[in-house]
Amino acid sequence: MQIRKDLILKYNQPGPRYTSYPPANYFQSLSIEDYTQALVLSNKEEPRSISLYVHIPFCPKLCHFCGCNTSGSKNEDLFRRYVDAVKMEINNVADLLDHSRKVTQIHWGGGTPNSIPMSLVKEIMDLIKERFQFDEHPEIAMECSPAYLELEHIDELAAMGFNRLSLGIQDFNKDVLKIVNRDPAKLPVEDLVGRMKKNGFEGVNLDLIYGLPGQTVENFRKSIEKVIEISPDRLVTFSYAHVPWVKKAQSALEKVGIPSGHEKLDLMEMAYGLLTDNGYVPIGMDHYAKPEDELYKALVNKKLHRNFQGYCTRETTGQVYGFGSSSIAQLDNGYYQNTKSIKGYIEGINEKGWAVERGYQVNLNEKIIRTVINEVMCNLFLDFEVVGNMYQKSAAKIKEIVSYDEKKLQGFVDDSLMEINGEQISINNDGSLVVRNIAMCFDPQLTVTENQYSKTI
Repeated sequence: MQIRKDLILKYNQPGPRYTSYPPANYFQSLSIEDYTQALVLSNKEEPRSISLYVHIPFCPKLCHFCGCNTSGSKNEDLFRRYVDAVKMEINNVADLLDHSRKVTQIHWGGGTPNSIPMSLVKEIMDLIKERFQFDEHPEIAMECSPAYLELEHIDELAAMGFNRLSLGIQDFNKDVLKIVNRDPAKLPVEDLVGRMKKNGFEGVNLDLIYGLPGQTVENFRKSIEKVIEISPDRLVTFSYAHVPWVKKAQSALEKVGIPSGHEKLDLMEMAYGLLTDNGYVPIGMDHYAKPEDELYKALVNKKLHRNFQGYCTRETTGQVYGFGSSSIAQLDNGYYQNTKSIKGYIEGINEKGWAVERGYQVNLNEKIIRTVINEVMCNLFLDFEVVGNMYQKSAAKIKEIVSYDEKKLQGFVDDSLMEINGEQISINNDGSLVVRNIAMCFDPQLTVTENQYSKTI
């Protein structure tokens, strides 16, 4: 497919990523009592399955492009105190959850989760296994930096039950990595992937970023070709989000020069064409998967889902319970985020048993809007009658709740990006590249001010 650059640039404007609804900038102060009551309430809500997220906020070295909540630290005493706090939080949450509910997904993110000793990872995993029941085949994943990953670490993670790893490559070009202050892989990535497959890992993900200083179509093509050669199950090509008003370290990249919108689009077009020509299928905004992968099957069956950890399947994803600083619990009834301060997190857990700081409790109308936007963002398809049946409401009522106005979508229809057929809306491959813009049309609360959101491309 040839990307229609004129249309993509036309729609390249700031807007939410809709990882949650409402977006995280709507979060406000919440109390410990709000959170503990929400945890108890979640036992009666759907889905009943449990997803767990563990946030490790440490990196041996901070990359200039990073937008994560992390700290440059190698302090093993701090690691110890932090892990002890995480374990205490796990126990406190587990005490409030129905023990008949089962874990279908565990995700470790950061930061760099593999920057702490594997013995500490094992302590947390052992506790989770002790306090929770597991589904027959849970997905257990970790985001890893290949700069600090040894072959033996992969063996240890496999022994703990991990079955999916995401390697944050970002770019195979060492000159680009040097500009953004990131260390390259310590070992050949093909050796790491080979070790994963030898250990029976069912999922191998590689992550790249486009739009970084120093990237050109020519040198980024080599990175994409390298990925195709390694042949991971999934690949993510994240669009670099330049938000220096949120992450001041990103300002350093402005001195080097950040690719323009046109240059960034050239990078995306090249990657899209090369990957799709070599058997990968686009998933959502930035993911690619092989046709036999569960993500693609979920997309075909309109059962793709998404949370703060990325795209996933409805079968795997439960309500998300987060542990660690800055982690977010994504429950049916709302979102609950711990303090971003590592020190504040440890003190909060040790002194009060909890470190929740802010969040958002959703009402019924917001749940409906969230469902509509998720269908658009994930499955590129919306049926107002189906959503209405989920909430025992008419299609007309669902339209009223999302302030549906066909005129808002007419430009996308005129540009052949989507079709409207009665109560159904279908977004095509071209439209998937501007799906954030389309989703914004179903958000009645949306206002966009300067320095609030990254651009959609």
